Amino acid sequence: MRALVVGSGAREHALALALARTVDVVVQRPEAERCPFVGPVPGGQRIDASSEPPEAIEADLVVVGPEEPLVAGLADRLRALGRLVLGPGAAGAVLEGSKAAMKRLLAEAKVPTARFGIFDDLAEAKAFLRELPGPFVVKTDGLAAGKGVLVTEDPAEAEADLAAKLSGAAFGDAGRTVVVEEGLSGREVSLMVLTDGTRVVPLPPARDAKRLLDGDQGPNTGGMGAYSPVPDFEHRTQDQVLDQIVEPILAALRRRAVDYRGVLYVGLMLTVDGPMVLELNVRLGDPEAQVVLPRVPEDLAGLFAEAASGRLRSDPRPSPDAAVGVVLAAPGYPRAPETGGVLEGLEEAAALPGVTVLHGATARGDDGRVRATGGRVLTLVGQGPDLGQARARAYEALATVHLPGGQWRTDIARPEEEDR
Repeated sequence: MRALVVGSGAREHALALALARTVDVVVQRPEAERCPFVGPVPGGQRIDASSEPPEAIEADLVVVGPEEPLVAGLADRLRALGRLVLGPGAAGAVLEGSKAAMKRLLAEAKVPTARFGIFDDLAEAKAFLRELPGPFVVKTDGLAAGKGVLVTEDPAEAEADLAAKLSGAAFGDAGRTVVVEEGLSGREVSLMVLTDGTRVVPLPPARDAKRLLDGDQGPNTGGMGAYSPVPDFEHRTQDQVLDQIVEPILAALRRRAVDYRGVLYVGLMLTVDGPMVLELNVRLGDPEAQVVLPRVPEDLAGLFAEAASGRLRSDPRPSPDAAVGVVLAAPGYPRAPETGGVLEGLEEAAALPGVTVLHGATARGDDGRVRATGGRVLTLVGQGPDLGQARARAYEALATVHLPGGQWRTDIARPEEEDR
């Protein structure tokens, strides 16, 4: 069996490693010849890379990593060619392609979420904003690489953000419709589930860090780190989320005749009134996948193939071990990442016990050195019997790697009492 992973970030590297426990893997990415992680892996499998379009690459199973190709209908095109694909078609991917469509479906399914309004008129959006008590949340309707959300206590800042988005100045056409929400209080958690459209298998929960700086300060990013398990997300809360949120969402999709096969990512706020939905994604989260996939010890290729074929039967049990991932970002990220910096210490970090170095935005140059090519350059993942040991290993790996001007958070998976 051969699996194809579409995408070129650290999430896709994590996917490739997890699938390569049992099958050969090819990763579809630009400039495949410069991919720094191709070659044999433990267990006798291989990871290779190809710059050919997904339709041209022979594989028994296709796993689509990022949201953009799913929203553009890649899964539909591949299924029309007879391919087995993990990932929804365009009709299901609209849940991430349009935040307005997502909120409307949540309302239809009677799923708990924040009070919201959808606007393309600035005056109407401002009027709704003034009805809210704050904090205020302003989101682009379309895709914005995880950076199209403003959360603020300042109504003037929210109004300025509305004007920038609706004018197209901030995010182009992706922001010309906005979703305005009442801010929720609590702690966030991400629950990703695998589904064949009917049956659901939850993956281990995770918590990510979306802001650039320690203490959840600074601008929004695509994610600066994550950890799993989540101590304050108990099994009974997970069961509540599955019963009251995930199942109603899938039922609403079935009523719309949407055949959803893939991963549904539910971003939650754990409020005093119970779990409420912040966002839905139609693929594995990044950086959550980097800490969740190592905790799914089963044959991941077989599990994904079951869901993709519409016959999900397995019931995977998560590993009791913990995983912590810390992102090393380029200088200037997220506004204007500086690329070209040389990474040193990669081999030394990868040789540390319980450590995996995942490449998010790197390429091997003509001189053989690995350089940064984007904003979130690496995810350093530590694994151990508990979060404390996993965290120590992740930060030991981070200290071993050097990128000039690199940025990272120092508080990923701090002990819970320190986080509060």
